[in-house]
Amino acid sequence: MRNLYITLSFVMVSGILSAQNQYTTAADKLFDRYEYVDAAKEYLKLAEGNKADSYVYKQLAESYYNVFNTKEAVKWYAKVVEQKQDAETYYKYAQMLKAEGNFNESDKQMQQFAQLAPNDQRAKAFVSKPNYLPELKGQTKLYDIAKSDVSSDKTDFGAVLTNDNNVYFSSSRNTSRKTNGWNEEPYLDIYKATYNANGTISDAVAVENINTKWHDGPASISSDGTTMYYGSESFNEKEFTKDKPKNAKFGKIYLYKATKEGDKWVNSKPLPFNNKAYDVRNPSISKDGKTLYFSSNMPGGFGGEDIWKVSVNGDEYGTPENLGAKVNTEANESFPFITDDNVLFFSSNGKTGFGGLDVFKMDLNKSDEAINVGEPVNTSKDDFAFTYNTSKKVGFFSSNRDGVDNIYKADPVCNFRAVTTVRDEITGKEIEGALVVLTDEKQNILSSFTTDISGRTETTLKCLPVYISYATKSGYENSNIYKVEIPDNEFGIDMTVDITLKPIAPIITEKEVILQPIYFEFNRSNITAEGAAELDKLVAVMNEYPEMVIFAKSHTDSRGSDSYNMKLSDRRAKSTVQYLISKGIAKERISGQGFGESEPKVACKSCTEEEHAQNRRSEFLIMKK
Repeated sequence: MRNLYITLSFVMVSGILSAQNQYTTAADKLFDRYEYVDAAKEYLKLAEGNKADSYVYKQLAESYYNVFNTKEAVKWYAKVVEQKQDAETYYKYAQMLKAEGNFNESDKQMQQFAQLAPNDQRAKAFVSKPNYLPELKGQTKLYDIAKSDVSSDKTDFGAVLTNDNNVYFSSSRNTSRKTNGWNEEPYLDIYKATYNANGTISDAVAVENINTKWHDGPASISSDGTTMYYGSESFNEKEFTKDKPKNAKFGKIYLYKATKEGDKWVNSKPLPFNNKAYDVRNPSISKDGKTLYFSSNMPGGFGGEDIWKVSVNGDEYGTPENLGAKVNTEANESFPFITDDNVLFFSSNGKTGFGGLDVFKMDLNKSDEAINVGEPVNTSKDDFAFTYNTSKKVGFFSSNRDGVDNIYKADPVCNFRAVTTVRDEITGKEIEGALVVLTDEKQNILSSFTTDISGRTETTLKCLPVYISYATKSGYENSNIYKVEIPDNEFGIDMTVDITLKPIAPIITEKEVILQPIYFEFNRSNITAEGAAELDKLVAVMNEYPEMVIFAKSHTDSRGSDSYNMKLSDRRAKSTVQYLISKGIAKERISGQGFGESEPKVACKSCTEEEHAQNRRSEFLIMKK
């Protein structure tokens, strides 16, 4: 259960704890000891015995929330919010509703949360993207997943694949161990298994010399395989805080470092920035061994659990640094993992997601925002502890989508985004409406799109060794053929191509300047962007020949009445003249007139579309050269 790894502080209790009232004494004692399963049973007895009030309902809801029993949590939060609540209660209720797939009601509760906490990052993200779910579901799939064969019927999570084909993970599968009151499973141990050539995992055994009688794990292994960082409990150091009113001792999660000698892990020792006032856990060491990422609720964060990093130099450590607002929110961000190429994976229940914890990724080489990795990795349940081995190109993550935390394998779907920008070779301006065609080496068309106002097209393609790109547009010569080579096994990247189109030069005869067709919108006389591009060529010609005088003739096809076509063509001729004058051509050098359908280029009665197109034309006669 995810709260076991996010919010739990372990506790040893003796004596009688203070109670909310005479009826809740037993339940409150269990709740304060984080034994939420048994606490819920006691509160439920009160509810069924008509001895419940708003306090009992909320304690029931919180108990089920803390063990991620979403169905029961929803049931009791519904009774809790019959009375006005604090913002965080509405947020928790919204998360449980989302985990149950009730997105509409979840959004209603998020609206309540946003009204009460408008400056909260989670509220701002919700308000800014009210229709976030279709966008998330529409994302390109980054991974194919499958449940790993290393999973058991108990809690398993935090699998990390080392370069020497070992898989380390945490598990409560050792039934000979003492059970904890949180979820009535055995305490966690760190296990090591073998990653086989066929992708299976076998021979899972508990790691010797590391596991204690408390919870242990998850672990991170250095790239050379000689150093382990892992989580365990502060009780190992006899460090805890005492709560005199409750007559209790509360421990925290600490980070430890161990080194490898032969096949054994030895020299285990706590890190110096551990503190009995807060938890420090879920380590991930960078490839060069100089930066350790971890999660903590230490002071100076945004709230809840945050992602932090600290510099490492042998056994010397710098001051922990918070990764900031691009990663952390007022809720929980945890389970960081840094890849060899400096991509950070982490889980969050504060960023926009499908529900519960979602896996996010952020390329630390860039200044981009963290992105939700999407389905099928993320679900409405808790999805967390994503790790990725860049050399073996395989990932692992954990999820409770089947009711218990299991380990899943994630194989990257090889895809990339082809981004093409088309510009005018002469002016350098972006060209809107150019057709960009992408093919494979056998000339099979992969995509065909027109550029937008910024001259760009974007399309996502499955990986292939190379693809071919070219562009065309009326008024321009066809572009060169661009051969784009795709890096081996890359995925989720951008391949960018800049294409230039050379404008077709106007033809100058003794009688006229011949341009490409001047396009107008249907039934309109305003100059379009395409028309302007052609008329700019005429401007260039007239600037080259400063004595040239032009008479512009505008013609229509035979569809429509004679009088209507005459008026329409005359308006278009005048728009053409005005455009040229606006570009600096003296009005004495340019004039124009519409001739409607009176001078067809092709005389036809039942004209074809091609013949109609030939008759819809503009002519630029040279009156003086």
